[in-house]
Amino acid sequence: MFEPSYYRRCQCRGPLKDKEGNPVFDADGTPKIGDIGLTCPKRGKGHGTWYFYFEAEPDEGGKRARVRRGGFTKLDDAKTKAKELYDAASGGTDVLSDEKCADFFLRWIEAKKSLARTTRHGYEEHITNYLLPHLGHIKRRDLKARHLDKMYNAIEKENAKRILHRLRVDQLQQDRADARRAWVKTAGYAKREERRATRRAFLDANVALREGKKGLRKTTSAATMHRINDTLSSALSWGIKREQAFSRHWAQLVELPPVTRPKPLVWTPERVEHWKRTGEKPGPVMVWTPDLTGQFLDFTADDWLYELWHSFIFLGPRRGEMAALPWAEVSLDALWLRISQQIVEVAYELYGEAPKADSVRTLSLSLESGDNLAAFRTKQAQKRREWGDAYVESGRVWTHENGEELHPDWISRRFTRLVELSGLPPVRLHDLRHLAATLSLLAGHDIKVVQEKLGHSSRQITSDTYTSVLPEMLRAEAESVMAVVPRDIPFDVRTPLEIPETAWQGDIAVFFAHGARQPDGTWHAGAQIQPGSGLLGMIALAGRGQDDTANGTVKWIRDYCTSHNLELVRVENFNDQYPEEQRMDFSLTRFTIARSESPDLGGWTLPRGLPPTTGRSARRSSHRRRKAA
Repeated sequence: MFEPSYYRRCQCRGPLKDKEGNPVFDADGTPKIGDIGLTCPKRGKGHGTWYFYFEAEPDEGGKRARVRRGGFTKLDDAKTKAKELYDAASGGTDVLSDEKCADFFLRWIEAKKSLARTTRHGYEEHITNYLLPHLGHIKRRDLKARHLDKMYNAIEKENAKRILHRLRVDQLQQDRADARRAWVKTAGYAKREERRATRRAFLDANVALREGKKGLRKTTSAATMHRINDTLSSALSWGIKREQAFSRHWAQLVELPPVTRPKPLVWTPERVEHWKRTGEKPGPVMVWTPDLTGQFLDFTADDWLYELWHSFIFLGPRRGEMAALPWAEVSLDALWLRISQQIVEVAYELYGEAPKADSVRTLSLSLESGDNLAAFRTKQAQKRREWGDAYVESGRVWTHENGEELHPDWISRRFTRLVELSGLPPVRLHDLRHLAATLSLLAGHDIKVVQEKLGHSSRQITSDTYTSVLPEMLRAEAESVMAVVPRDIPFDVRTPLEIPETAWQGDIAVFFAHGARQPDGTWHAGAQIQPGSGLLGMIALAGRGQDDTANGTVKWIRDYCTSHNLELVRVENFNDQYPEEQRMDFSLTRFTIARSESPDLGGWTLPRGLPPTTGRSARRSSHRRRKAA
């Protein structure tokens, strides 16, 4: 039953008295001085502060548990706090515990036995660098949201100091560079005294820079603050669920700066030109176009790990998964590899772990990818003979030339160096996952297929995180609108359209409609398979501009498809490819059409058993010959 007792108490000091009211003396006979508390003669309205206590449930040994708090200026405040503590105690919270937050955080991380190694390392860094310095001294029972706000405010103030420190270091680096240039300029013509002076100035600037760099630390970004709060949230959730250690989940009440996930951007020609001119990247996450990707593969064709870079681009694995891949999980005959292991790096130390459950997957290999793996296995066998007994039998697919396994961080640094040497716009190794996902979507694969390929737990993660949009996809999506929104553009057929059988590739035909403004202001548009080939047909339109000419050709081709039982699959407008000064006079549109009728089972004999494997071997051999050529 909740029956708290309230009383007023002050901190006044004076002569002490015993229970009978008699003075208490020291050994030398002088009155003993101390806190007189409830016996203070000034005690009354407006003097002292309010205290309360109530009896809680006895502990496991049956010992009485009394909850006592004080220091309230108003009685109502004391009553409110007493009710709060009573409700918390009734809910199972240990309101009598004097445990500090520092001890609680260390106890929590010690109890989390199932954490992945990298997750534990991140939690421990947050505890050491942020939670212990800012919250460790607070009693666990007294922790409130205001303490968390103070911690994040302190982090932001520290960030301001680190930014100023970084600016000072940048200036010192510039001073050293200037001093070095001045010293180099004196070589060969300056007097010895002048050269000594410039050299001394350079050495002094170098010392100043070395001293200025001491204590330089990176700023704590908004994303890092969110991760710190996630660590704290995990600790508080554990404490609440396990022992009702906190009255509320304080980490959920904190407001942090918003974090915007960087959107992957494509290295378009305009962005590449800007990068070459200024050295600036448009964003932290960049993706090559298919053309740039091909240039990188051509550049690295003679690199020892060419097949690894090819796998990163077309399969989209993580670097730790590739570093851990054993030959036992690869089938060159069935063309698959299984991702069932990974290597994680913590403080540059390597640890083997099983990946997350959703990341365990089997990847199908193309013929080219299978050929690449076979070629790399052959190269490994050759190096094994060359190194002899010194060769390291690691069992890994991807190794150094002496057989030693690859460090994930070394893979990233090697890739960065190759990109620098190639002269291509920079991308990170992890950005190749974005590239692999984007290329799969560009090839028409469903987002579910891409999800399985990358090893994600949901389609939403794949869509939000790893899929950027290539210009080809943007153009096809935006300009195909003309194929579904009819426009009434009048035209006259000068030469009826006829598509010869030579234009068809199976059930698909692709051709262009090229429009040009005539001297009298009208437009003529002709269909051609390729530039310079004969006309398949031609129409004339009233002179209404480039866009109307493109729309008129769409209506012409659509009418033709309708009358000949064909399907208009895709329309792509290339008007923007003309220089600005020519856009008033020319138009170019590409059409993809398909035959609507598909072959049925008539005349076919249903196959039985598996097809022979010689065809695939022949194709792979042919591919090797083309690659060698």
